[in-house]
Amino acid sequence: MSFPDPVRIATNQIELSVHLSGPKDGVPVLLLHGWPELARSWKHQIAALAKAGYQVIAPDLRGFGRSDAPKEPLAYGIDILLADMTGLLDALGVKKAIWVGHDWGGFISWPAALLVPDRVLGLIGVNTPHSPRAPADPIELFRQSYGDDNYIVRFQEPGLAESIFEGHEAKFFDFIFGKPPPRKLSRTPPAATHFLKRFAKFEGAEESALVMPAEERKIYAEAYAISGYTGGINLYRNLTANWQRMDGVDYRVHQPSLMIGADLDFFLPPKLIDGMEDRIADLEVHIIPECGHWTQWEAPEQLSKLMVDWLDRRFG
Repeated sequence: MSFPDPVRIATNQIELSVHLSGPKDGVPVLLLHGWPELARSWKHQIAALAKAGYQVIAPDLRGFGRSDAPKEPLAYGIDILLADMTGLLDALGVKKAIWVGHDWGGFISWPAALLVPDRVLGLIGVNTPHSPRAPADPIELFRQSYGDDNYIVRFQEPGLAESIFEGHEAKFFDFIFGKPPPRKLSRTPPAATHFLKRFAKFEGAEESALVMPAEERKIYAEAYAISGYTGGINLYRNLTANWQRMDGVDYRVHQPSLMIGADLDFFLPPKLIDGMEDRIADLEVHIIPECGHWTQWEAPEQLSKLMVDWLDRRFG
């Protein structure tokens, strides 16, 4: 099955570029990608889900790909991102969907269960767990744990990361989509999170050391050469505001949920899944072995099978 062409759909005063597949009367599955990605990251899952009879909805998030990209950082807060998605569902005539999130997509889908629960039929977390609210401003916690050069800390500086990445798209995606370390780490080394410093020193990688095929990286590089990086990085510039927004929110999830972790993910290690059962009564957990953060590319068949099997059992 070929990757579906995008359509532009108006929602929440912007337009999103959305890839649709599968029968319109199938159970809707909303796929939310992470950073620095595109809806295309779900290409293997889109094909598997559509073949299994699900209505697949895969947008480029605001700020990414062909979707509109407001420049104002405050245009990327959690309530606005959720309004984008609920407006998208409205435009498609969908009342409820299974929300699936990887990386930043998970930081949208899990809050959806708390803030717009009437639009959520179920949830699938890919790498991104449903964690409790941080005890303090997350930017300060990242700074304390990983230093001032942590990429999330540096991303708070307007225009800094963009000035380093822009114009170097091919190098950027070679840098980003490397294979994980071959062993589980008890703790993410602080230096591993110093992206801007590491990128400046990066001189390329062998094809065998990368998880995304060269033809796909080329598509991503071309897309980011047009869209730039500001929209995606603005997500990180809302971490403090989102943390403040979630103060007092009940973190218990009442919808059926599937959590799929990756054994070698050092950005979101599987140990972060511990305790999710305290917040989600109906939870199933799987860990994909020998897989890092980019699960859709590293273990596409395993991921698709886990998703389809669970969906068939719970919603088929």
